[in-house]
This record gives sequence, structure tokens and C-alpha cells, in this order.
Amino acid sequence: MNLPNSITMSRIASVPLLIWFLSSHSPIREPGAQELAASGLFILASITDGLDGYLARRRGQITTMGMLLDPLADKLMVATAYIILVAYCPQIVPPWIAVLVIGREFLVSGLRSIAASEGFTIDASEIGKLKTVLQIVSVVAAILAHRWDYWLWFPHFHGGFVLGVRFIAITAIYWMTCVSIISAVDYFIGFWHKIDHASERARTRRKTTLLSRNRSSARNPEHSRPL
Repeated sequence: MNLPNSITMSRIASVPLLIWFLSSHSPIREPGAQELAASGLFILASITDGLDGYLARRRGQITTMGMLLDPLADKLMVATAYIILVAYCPQIVPPWIAVLVIGREFLVSGLRSIAASEGFTIDASEIGKLKTVLQIVSVVAAILAHRWDYWLWFPHFHGGFVLGVRFIAITAIYWMTCVSIISAVDYFIGFWHKIDHASERARTRRKTTLLSRNRSSARNPEHSRPL
């Protein structure tokens, strides 16, 4: 197994660790340490999302296994994080948001499968990249908001600076939800345009093939006679 695929596998392996860290059976018992450890794990796993693809392209190690595992790892991370947060922080992440986010991931995966079968791809848009960033921020902030409503930074410098952890979590969650909906619509429109062109090209190829066969039969009538 090459390095990019190993990194992708590490992201998959982080899923049960994230569940364990945020469960009642967590090995971390210090106040706040559980949330910090889970947040750090999710951030590291999110970094590997871009790292494995970059290394695969840079090293020329794009494989079929990597093309299968990378989106699988992404979907597992996102689905796991939001399902956990529904139970962990229900005031911040209501169930309908988790259903919407996970449903969007299934929709995009289905469209990608159809696009691959039709011989074309749909590139990630800037909206999709923004959605990914907001997902990371919202998950990390929601985990931290389970323990802290706010952080006071530099208390000895002019009274300090207050960082509203809970406010950031709620804001990021709803921004992420809106951007996810816009991203799904944008992706579907891009898919619809390309599938329409792909169908038109397929019809043109069939017509061309049929005309070629008819011309061939006209030039060689003995080939078309029944025996």
C-alpha cells in the first residue's frame, strides 16, 4: 500500500477513535481534555483529506483503491461527526441538520457514480470547498462548546479578549447548512448540464455507427444477404 492510501486509511481509522473519545467510555477523564483531544483528532483527520490527494498527484500514485477509499473516508468522517454531535450537543446540532448534511453527501456520491458511469467528472466548486471548511469549523466548535461557552484570552492585557465558542459553533453550523444546500444545488446543476451533453454525444455516436453500418451494407450488398 502506497503512502497516500496509508494516509487515507489513517483517516478511516480515526473514525472509531473519535467515537471513543466522545463516548462515556472515553479514556480521557480530565475536564476539557476530552473535548480538546476529540477536536485535535478531527482537525488532523481533516488535514489528511487534502494531503493524501496532493501526495497521490505529486508522486503519480493515483490508484483505483485510493479513488474508492478517499470519498469513503470523507463520508465516514462527516457522517460520524454529525451523528455524534446530535447526541453530544443537541442544543447546537439538532437532528434535522445531521439528516440534511448526511443526505447531501449521499446525493453527491450518487451523482458522482452516475457521472463516472457516463464517462465524465464534475470538479469541486469553490462553494464545495467553502462547505468543507465550514464543516471543519462547525464540528470543532460544537465539540468545544460542549464544555465552554466562551474562552477568555490574554486576561492580563486590557481585560482580555473573549472568544464566544458557543456563538461560533451555532453560527458555523447554520452557515454550513446553508452552504451545503447551495453546494448541492450547484453540483446538481453542473451534473445536469454534463449528463445532457453526454447523452447527446452518445446519441450522436449511435447515429454515426448506424450510418456507417448502412453505408457498409450498401457498398457490399452480398454481406447483407441472408444465407
